[in-house]
Amino acid sequence: MSSPPFESLWLLFLGMGLVTYVPRWLPLFFLTRWQMPGWLEAWLDLIPSAILSALLMPALITSGEPRQLDLLRPELFVAVPTFLFALKTKSMAGTVVLGMALFWLAGRILS
Repeated sequence: MSSPPFESLWLLFLGMGLVTYVPRWLPLFFLTRWQMPGWLEAWLDLIPSAILSALLMPALITSGEPRQLDLLRPELFVAVPTFLFALKTKSMAGTVVLGMALFWLAGRILS
């Protein structure tokens, strides 16, 4: 099998760059010229939390195949105090350290 010509690779790289850059640039370009209503900004602020919750909750409260509800998972026992610490202190480093320490402790106690 022969390698593609050098010009084709440049075209490929240019195309990949465009499909990566343009979808990020278009909303920024148009939304900076438009004043969003306060309710929309408040709603958009909730999206990262909603995505994080959607990613984390199944891992925290379900187990097995097929998935079954399991509220006695060590991960859930660690997540609750870590979440409360994060809400109170707003410290990323402290939250990570506390979460790791609690996870280690839960592994020692529960296994």
